Amino acid sequence: MIAFARAYQYFKEINTELIGLSIDSNASHLAWLYDIYCRTGIKIPFPIIADRSGQIARKYGMISSDVSNTQTVRNVFIIDDNQIVRTILVYPMNVGRFIPEILRIVQALQMADCSNGSTAANWMPNMPLITPMPNTFKQLEERVANINEEKNGISWYLSFKQPDEKCINNCE
Repeated sequence: MIAFARAYQYFKEINTELIGLSIDSNASHLAWLYDIYCRTGIKIPFPIIADRSGQIARKYGMISSDVSNTQTVRNVFIIDDNQIVRTILVYPMNVGRFIPEILRIVQALQMADCSNGSTAANWMPNMPLITPMPNTFKQLEERVANINEEKNGISWYLSFKQPDEKCINNCE
């Protein structure tokens, strides 16, 4: 909670909302939030849903019966504005989430969607994108000519392009 609260502004800057979900009661949430505030001065700026029955947690596979019937594993769901789950990260109880990677995933999804391309392994914001595969032989020939001229790939099936300027501005 504290790590997400500290990164909250970064998520807001990339047009992302945070929501917490816990199978604990609302009273427990209030106690956590108050204790966090008293000990750190940090106010949790996003809502936390009390899922006392575990119905939501079970629906999303957040309770691992191998571990416990009530303890949730540490999950992160990235859900787009069309309510589609795009990424699920599942962390064991003893491993913390890595906020920079979660931010990078959101930015990669936004950039790939906006620029009609794909992000490569180890992609970081403002890096080139993988160009979509050609659909016809003519497009393949054009791709090969472009690679030879621009030196922006290794073959017709793997070439790169700079992200669209409008996407860079929207995703920063």
